[in-house]
Amino acid sequence: MTGELVLITGASGHMGFRAVVNALELGYQVRAAVRNQDKADVILNAPSVKALAPGKSLTFFFVPDIVADGAYDEAVKDVTYVLHIASPIAKPSDDYERDAIQPALKGTMNILESALKVPTVKRIVMTSSVIAVAPFKDFVMEESPRIFTANDRIPDDFGPYGHHFQAYAAEKSRALNATDKFIKTEKPHFEVSNIMPSFFIGKNELITDAADILSGTNRVAFSPVLGYKADGALPGAMSHVDDVAKVHVLALDPKIKGGQNFGLMSGGVDGNDWGDSVSIVKKHFPEAIKDGRLPADGTQPTKKFLYDTSETDKILGIKQKSYEEQVVSVTEHYLELLEKAGGKVEIKAGAGY
Repeated sequence: MTGELVLITGASGHMGFRAVVNALELGYQVRAAVRNQDKADVILNAPSVKALAPGKSLTFFFVPDIVADGAYDEAVKDVTYVLHIASPIAKPSDDYERDAIQPALKGTMNILESALKVPTVKRIVMTSSVIAVAPFKDFVMEESPRIFTANDRIPDDFGPYGHHFQAYAAEKSRALNATDKFIKTEKPHFEVSNIMPSFFIGKNELITDAADILSGTNRVAFSPVLGYKADGALPGAMSHVDDVAKVHVLALDPKIKGGQNFGLMSGGVDGNDWGDSVSIVKKHFPEAIKDGRLPADGTQPTKKFLYDTSETDKILGIKQKSYEEQVVSVTEHYLELLEKAGGKVEIKAGAGY
């Protein structure tokens, strides 16, 4: 039922922003939780939001620290639904427990505990990850014959962590397991659904400088287009960011049974090949290849990972966008930004895995 108030945490992130736009488009009233006014201004000035002219349908609540006790107590008042998207990103640290895992756990528990105090809350949709339902070795290191689904669970990983992405995997699985335990022990008055996307790829409207095009998960798909050559293989598990945002919002619908787990990965059970980004841009952007704007001579090896997300399409009535659409979306945006920059830009490294 649209017109109801939904709190969206992590609203100034790549996917969180798309969820804000999608929720507004479907007629929800949105309360976006951001750290400060600067983050709110970025959202308000984005073309998609300006085009919607949301007025009072979009409000903001400042949550400077998601791990502070009672961080969401005020933000969650009077809301019907919650999309909890905020979580630490994968990055190097000398103490992953302190900098990644505990913040993710505390942020998750904070939103659940705050919602427990508010009788109006009917449903929470949590952003989890494919890495929360598949062991790290099967997702990154080995090629397992097993087909994983969003209903799988893995034991908590307490380290030590050899890489920041392994710590990120532990962060996601431990937060998911903690959510399951909370539901079992607290028996809340609201339902909780979980979204388990793979790497989400697609235009990030909040990036306004071509130099930042490799920030976030877009880096994996777009680095080969810019000529970067990666050594390590990554699982061919990717989703269009628009699909990930859409599934979050669709999962709020009371016509959809609550308490479900929704996985996302384009390309069917076998996924895709990261290296196809090169052939995709050669097909769609021949002039940019010819004039050197897109070198398209890099590499990103792919390892097989099997993930069945067909139930998501069936239950929610969607057809997930292809890897080709994902790459075209990022490339079009990059070329637009490159033109605004006068055709020359020094690309920043971005956040990688």
